[in-house]
Amino acid sequence: MEGLKLYTPADVMALTSTREGETKLGQMVQTISALEDLGRCTAPYVVLGIPEDYGIRANYGIAGAATAWDAALKVLLNLQSNLFLSGTEILLLGHFEINAPLEDDLPSLFIKVEEIDNMVFPVMQQIFAAGKVPIVIGGGHNNAYPIIKGLSLALEKAVDVVNIDAHADLRSTNGRHSGNAFSYALKDGYLKSYGVYGLQENYNNATVLKQIETSSNISCIYFDELVKTKDHTMIWSDFNKPFDYRMGLEIDLDCIQHVLASAGTPSGFSLNDMRRIVLNTKKNLAYLHLCEGAAQMSDGRQDPNTAKTIAYLATDFIKAQLNT
Repeated sequence: MEGLKLYTPADVMALTSTREGETKLGQMVQTISALEDLGRCTAPYVVLGIPEDYGIRANYGIAGAATAWDAALKVLLNLQSNLFLSGTEILLLGHFEINAPLEDDLPSLFIKVEEIDNMVFPVMQQIFAAGKVPIVIGGGHNNAYPIIKGLSLALEKAVDVVNIDAHADLRSTNGRHSGNAFSYALKDGYLKSYGVYGLQENYNNATVLKQIETSSNISCIYFDELVKTKDHTMIWSDFNKPFDYRMGLEIDLDCIQHVLASAGTPSGFSLNDMRRIVLNTKKNLAYLHLCEGAAQMSDGRQDPNTAKTIAYLATDFIKAQLNT
């Protein structure tokens, strides 16, 4: 059956390699047996996965993002528990189990993405309502929409989100896919202010660029401008300053150079650039969404470092937030 699979301690330990004299995060993370227990759990950060790539397929992309969750989770659980991060701060919730649509044509994929939206947003709403900060590992960027919707409904107001991405994902609202999550969030009144950091001039069409230029609630900084400076930490800080202190943070992994993704790039942020951004974000963020990366693409390409990239960014996020 489709839906959220909650992890048990046995599930976690099956993925954790123990070693005498060491303690791994997997030995320390918390689990719950029902969503109703969210409020009683002491861990402030909730990690969960949405392993699917139907939104990417519906956007004419190459499948593979569904493979990121399992690979990243295994790396994350086998990191060391130490004075920098013990693991007790993390509630490992589980992942969404998503069945394939009966047909692989565009209309069927659009319908499937809407079904995923309706599966994900109520869970996100419960997580936010419990006062937790989710770290969502995808999956396609289509899942930004149900995350934003869940946050907005929990707070009973439209919310601010900054997306670090080469693409604005503001395509037309004529069928749900990975390229229009923010279009739908704006149209449906869940997204108040939207910022895109690292937008690439070559990969956004004229209609999208015109929308950004003429919209008072959309702002961006182009990666092509950032290339001209060595250290853009201050630029990042200045860019996110006008947004709500509890803004959501989206990171599309295809904006990091050489990360395996449907729209991977040789020219983008380095992993250390992205880590620097996350570690220097001085706001209590509402959530982190890491999406579009893949451990294996449907065309056969593989890269085990995608999982490590996700684990670095997830743990950097928690460490930075604990010290904010």
